[in-house]
Amino acid sequence: MTIHFFCLSRPVLFLFIFISTILMTDFSFANDSQQQKVTQITFELGELSILSKGQSHTFDVEVAQSFEQRARGLMFRREMPEKNGMLFLFENNQMVTMWMENTYIPLDIIFLNRKGIITHIVKSAVPESRDYIHSRVPVVSVLELNGGVTDNLNIQVGDIIEHPFFTE
Repeated sequence: MTIHFFCLSRPVLFLFIFISTILMTDFSFANDSQQQKVTQITFELGELSILSKGQSHTFDVEVAQSFEQRARGLMFRREMPEKNGMLFLFENNQMVTMWMENTYIPLDIIFLNRKGIITHIVKSAVPESRDYIHSRVPVVSVLELNGGVTDNLNIQVGDIIEHPFFTE
């Protein structure tokens, strides 16, 4: 015995499926500015110095200390002044992984230990890349500067960052 819940001709069935599909489709074709309604996150401002080969290089930095601040970082920015950067602070000494998704400018990514000593540098990280960038060793902080700054100022692993966060 066959039970027929409804009997529709093929054209009517096709029309029913077609209309149902249209009604269930999300037609929110927003432009880039609408899609990127980015929540405003504010950062504390600070200053730090990098001691390298007997020279001191001073930078104005935004400090990313909360989870939300660290997650946002420098994403969605089209430019950054030459002597500026962002300092990411973590509660514990830990392995840190960064990436460049939604970051539109190349960055030098500098990993720092508790004493403010540079442990690893990734130079000119590629904008909008989803490749993971690892600290290689546990760190408590990451400093992001414009791409090329570490080469221009000859900043290297072993150089020291002076900022109140770091201990002697």
